[in-house]
Amino acid sequence: MNKMRAVILAGGRGTRLAPFTLRLNKGMAPIYSPEGAIPQILFPLRTLTNSGITDILIVTSRDHCGQLVEVLGDGTEYKCNLTYRIQEMERPITGIGQALGLAKDFVGNSPFAVILGDNFYEDTFQKEFTEFENFSQTFGIGSSAIFLKEVEDAQRFGVAEVRDGNKVVNIIEKPENPVSKLAVTGLYLYDSYVFDLIPDLKPSKRSEIEITDINNWYVRNKKMKAYILTNEWSDMGLPNSAHHVSSYLYNKEKKPNA
Repeated sequence: MNKMRAVILAGGRGTRLAPFTLRLNKGMAPIYSPEGAIPQILFPLRTLTNSGITDILIVTSRDHCGQLVEVLGDGTEYKCNLTYRIQEMERPITGIGQALGLAKDFVGNSPFAVILGDNFYEDTFQKEFTEFENFSQTFGIGSSAIFLKEVEDAQRFGVAEVRDGNKVVNIIEKPENPVSKLAVTGLYLYDSYVFDLIPDLKPSKRSEIEITDINNWYVRNKKMKAYILTNEWSDMGLPNSAHHVSSYLYNKEKKPNA
């Protein structure tokens, strides 16, 4: 098994999936697949466990957090060890970066993976995770990696400008005119130095610590590695993107030799 730990960020209010999320945690939103109706939180969890990571922290909000605990328990059923932290959404400053900061004690001084709770990946990442462990040990303090995917609707995401194969030179959050089609997906690798960065970051106009600001620090300091995905990836944070994942899984099941 991989020695790395991992963090699933499953906080927020999930307003884009309302009215479902008025009463239920977004992670419980069903994705219809040949297996049946699968809570979306199981997809990032499986990505991690299938990639060899077994010690996982889930950061979620107070609202409906009990539903995640009820379904996932301590992780035994999913062959992992689960820990939980609560992100208080009523604080003046929130956001993905603030949620990530809650993982400091869990992670310790080791490199780790971060995955958003509404992301679907067809790939597994044993090779990349092991490579990053070695990379962070030799590269020194401040190592990071992101996973990119070419998409047609890049303006919905953080968009990476990449040169010389996998050298990231800039990331722009939800640009009106994207410089590329390479969306920054919801999987990131960091060493523990990220926890020294977060307190110094300024909140955005949304009063959030943005993951893009964290990533751009690594870009500016030439401490970011990029992996470009070739297999299927999608977020599941919108009704149409959740439907896309369901359709993809059904169609894949129907194809011979899929």
